Amino acid sequence: MTEDGQARLVCRNVWKLFGARAEAWLAAHPAPAAADIAAAGLVAAVRGVDLTVRAGEIFVIMGLSGSGKSTLVRCLSRLVEPTAGEILFEGRDLLAASEAEITAIRRHKMGMVFQHFALLPHLTVLENVAFPLEVQGMSRRAREERARKMVALVGLAGREGAFPRQLSGGQQQRVGIARSLAADPELWFLDEPFSALDPLIRREMQDEFLRLQRMLHKTIVFITHDFDEAIRLADRIAVMKDGAVEQVGTPQEIVLHPATDYVAEFTRAVPRAKVVRLGSVMGPAEGPAPARSLPATATVAEAAPAFREGVEALAVTDAEGRVVGHLDRSAVVDLMLGG
Repeated sequence: MTEDGQARLVCRNVWKLFGARAEAWLAAHPAPAAADIAAAGLVAAVRGVDLTVRAGEIFVIMGLSGSGKSTLVRCLSRLVEPTAGEILFEGRDLLAASEAEITAIRRHKMGMVFQHFALLPHLTVLENVAFPLEVQGMSRRAREERARKMVALVGLAGREGAFPRQLSGGQQQRVGIARSLAADPELWFLDEPFSALDPLIRREMQDEFLRLQRMLHKTIVFITHDFDEAIRLADRIAVMKDGAVEQVGTPQEIVLHPATDYVAEFTRAVPRAKVVRLGSVMGPAEGPAPARSLPATATVAEAAPAFREGVEALAVTDAEGRVVGHLDRSAVVDLMLGG
């Protein structure tokens, strides 16, 4: 995340109701209860959502199937028209933009990756990646040069001439990611991009995604129903239920301080060691610094192997590598036992 935490995308009181005359009904019944919406013969996909996505962060929206997360992300890009609310991208109200303006914003400032790769089967890897640049009107030489860079960035150099049918599922998803990055988007939407992959490939793609983010520092809205994936990737998480946001917070806040009974149940089985950062459980940096160190942003689970190897304490460092605290074995044991 950027140091200033500047808001890139702001969502205010956004609703999406499906049904006849939904907009007029919602205007006459502000902030309706779910029962009132159902009684009116309407279906509420998104209910009164307020979110702020900061520049450079990975913001994960998660929930079970039917929670409204995918409809919300489509509202944020206006692939689905919200029934009411306000969506600000870089301070501009997207709901006030014309169809031509929103199309230009999507082409030049937004990237999208979905669960189904949607590669064009008759085009090669290079042609698939270059396709959005062709739509923008970029010259063939320029778009192919850009596409080659993106193909290399996702680790597929040498496969530029392959067709989608000649690639594995993980390779196809890499092409989808490269294609979405080709236009250098300022805001990147990913809707369950890895859920169709086998567990091992999925883990590899998560690693690849984090590697790309360390290089590119994109502002990302990532949709998933998998809490393990969310806590591994997210700077912050929004948990949705029945179209509404139950809680927004860091993975650690969500797990240790659930705001509702639903969030508590949703996160009940998540091991604390996976989400608690060393900066939260370290002690003061007193006495000689331990020989081994980890950053304050690392999780207790990431530190555990060192203690299994017999280390009694770790030095905890800040972003500049300065020692800011010590983590003792006893603090890790206490956390693992629920202390």
